[in-house]
Amino acid sequence: MAANFLHGVETIEIERGARPIREVKSAVIGLVGTAPLGPVNTATLALSDRDAATFGSAVPGFSIPQALDAIFDQGAGTVIVVNVLDPSVHKTSVAAEAVTLTGDVGQTAKPYWVGAATVTNTGGTVTYVLGTDYTADPATGKISRIASGTIAAGAALKVTYAYADPSKVTTAEIIGAIDGAGRRTGLKALLDTHNLFGFSAKILIAPGYATQAAVSAELIAVAARLRAVALVDAPVGATVAQVLAGRGPSGTINFNTSSERAILCYPHLKVYDTATGQDRLEPYSQRLAGVMAAKDNENGYWWSPSNTEIKGIVGVERLLTAGINDPQSEANLLNEAGVVTVFNSFGTGVRTWGNRSAAWPSVSHPKNFISVRRTADILHESVEYAMLQFMDRPITRALIDAITESVNAFIRTLIGRGALIDGSCTYDAARNPPTEVALGHLTFSVAFMPPPPAERISFESFIDIELLRQLAT
Repeated sequence: MAANFLHGVETIEIERGARPIREVKSAVIGLVGTAPLGPVNTATLALSDRDAATFGSAVPGFSIPQALDAIFDQGAGTVIVVNVLDPSVHKTSVAAEAVTLTGDVGQTAKPYWVGAATVTNTGGTVTYVLGTDYTADPATGKISRIASGTIAAGAALKVTYAYADPSKVTTAEIIGAIDGAGRRTGLKALLDTHNLFGFSAKILIAPGYATQAAVSAELIAVAARLRAVALVDAPVGATVAQVLAGRGPSGTINFNTSSERAILCYPHLKVYDTATGQDRLEPYSQRLAGVMAAKDNENGYWWSPSNTEIKGIVGVERLLTAGINDPQSEANLLNEAGVVTVFNSFGTGVRTWGNRSAAWPSVSHPKNFISVRRTADILHESVEYAMLQFMDRPITRALIDAITESVNAFIRTLIGRGALIDGSCTYDAARNPPTEVALGHLTFSVAFMPPPPAERISFESFIDIELLRQLAT
């Protein structure tokens, strides 16, 4: 500051001392898949079932509408959706499909038409006019005759149309790439979300696609870059033995990973489908993601997702033996192998069951606990983003103290909330020699310990005959 001449009074504002650290969001789900409606390869926020409706209804084959329904059934969640289905590309044409009206209404075999349909008589000699002879709902494929038109009630028709076809979506499109305009697509689009929204997804799912080795590998890689976890499903029909074998090199299921970012999910869940009136199977990962987000909001990210009843389901694909005191039960064997499964016993409902990521049993460090890994992620990222206000300032003792106290104040807040048992941030002069400080490099040490989940509770019991002396009193 220049020492200019002044005959008077002035006030100089000085910024010093600790700064509050803003905690990053944890209950954010990154969902990549297919939807018949909605933006294509654009990260889009869905905060409620109203937002979910913009991606269409839960029609079989489209993963996003079903996943959003599963997530919001659990009660809470912010979802970043990336829909890779482009109706102009991923479509199938149907020529002259026979449709017979039941009274005034008929319906094509496939919903979500792309563009207009052509409706004719069975001989193809008469082409009916939309708005004059009939009305159409492209989302459902319904055709309704107009009484004043030329279509008779109960008429047999031929309909030519194209429909959005999720089976045309490839593995490469789910994984994503950089397009010609320099924009990320598919899973890679999740890497841009912090710049778009100020936060990024911390729970990643690609239901229906993550059973593929290439997709699960990319899901885990993106999770590592975002400090997130990736939920990976076993395929439909897998047995317990196949899942356990899949943890090894000779298994047919892609569960052979020791990534602390991967959460392995088994089995599929049963959900009642209102459209068909029958039960259908859906990936476990989307319900587990909803459970995790809801628990983050209700209790905190330092709570394990395990032992929480799953809402909106009617059963599981495969009944698993489960006993809270049975180490040989199938649920316990799956947990022992690092697989998150379900617990279903008398009067319990179907519950999430498992505390550990795929790092277990290769890694015995506490970070193999899902809740410990996620707590560390939130602490690290919150501190890093808060350092922007200290970057490039002159290195002084005041700056060092301000950084140290800012981090310690945040750690004390987390301790008070129950997210940490204890922790501290320190500046050690021995780790900051003059040669490093002269390069503008400061190193701080952060030590902390999140509370591990109470996964095992033991009671030591013995029969004490000395207690019989009570009979003499």
